[in-house]
Amino acid sequence: MSAQTDDKPVDDVDVEMVWKTLQSRPGSQLVDVRTRAEWTYVGIPDLGPVGKRTVLVEWQTFPDQAVDPRFAERLAGELKALGVQSDDDLFFICRSGSRSLAAAKAMAAVGYRACHNVACGFEGPLDDGRHRGACAGWKAAGLPWQQS
Repeated sequence: MSAQTDDKPVDDVDVEMVWKTLQSRPGSQLVDVRTRAEWTYVGIPDLGPVGKRTVLVEWQTFPDQAVDPRFAERLAGELKALGVQSDDDLFFICRSGSRSLAAAKAMAAVGYRACHNVACGFEGPLDDGRHRGACAGWKAAGLPWQQS
């Protein structure tokens, strides 16, 4: 893969647009970059209704929070196995949008040309009661998700 020419920076996309694109564009993918602990205990987006599965690749490892130096390589392998092309839409999601933005930029840097950050992530920001999942993000929008 070649380095990106920065002709299209990573943008923030709201969850409703992500869901519509996942439904309408066969090559589009959702990449959840949270930790295994978050996937297990908080839940993951359920893409079964659109005939897909969420791609799960950690950006940082738990508990040390170090960025995985092989992230781009590992994710590229997962995407290749799914038949994803370098110009297919890739939507990156984390808890609230920070890690996913960094991950999207990393994949754009290795040649994926349509990387998007899911604004507000899976759980969104803290509400007035200091809880997540109620005021913005995937869960708050009522989009499908599952918990183990």
